[in-house]
Amino acid sequence: MDSSNSAKVTLFEDIFEITGLNPDGKKFEKVNRLNAIGTTFECDLLLDINSEIYNLRDGEKVTLVLASTLHLDGAAADHSAFEPNSSEPTLADNYDYVMHGRVFDMSYKKGSVVVIAASFGGLLMRLQGDQQHLANILPDMRLYLLLKKD
Repeated sequence: MDSSNSAKVTLFEDIFEITGLNPDGKKFEKVNRLNAIGTTFECDLLLDINSEIYNLRDGEKVTLVLASTLHLDGAAADHSAFEPNSSEPTLADNYDYVMHGRVFDMSYKKGSVVVIAASFGGLLMRLQGDQQHLANILPDMRLYLLLKKD
C-alpha cells in the first residue's frame, strides 16, 4: 500500500506498549481492558478487547490504527454494511483484530490535551493525547480500530 492511499484512510496511528491488563480487575469473562502508552506520540490508551478471539499480554507492543474506511483507495465507508469476503483487498487484511464503532465523547483538558471516548459495540476505548496528533478524529465520527502485534 503506498503512503498516499494510507494518508487518506488513517486518522491516527501509533505503536502502543501495554502497561497494564485489567487494572481494576476482570469485569467480564471474555473481555480484557488494556492500559497502554504510545511510543511515538505518548498518548494514553484504555481499550477493551474480546480476549476470546484476540489475546494480548502486559508488556507486548501493538500497532493501533484508527481509520475512517477500510477501502485502500480512501473511498467512503458504508458504515451500515461490511462484506468480509469481498475480493478487493482492504486495510483490514494487514491487521489481526478490527472493530467498528463511534466516537461518543470528546473533552478538552488543560493545554492542548484531548480525551476521545469511543464505543465498539460496547467495547470501550479512551484515547488521551495532544490535539495535534488526534485532530482528524471528530465528535460522533464512525471509525474502524485496527490492531496488530509488533
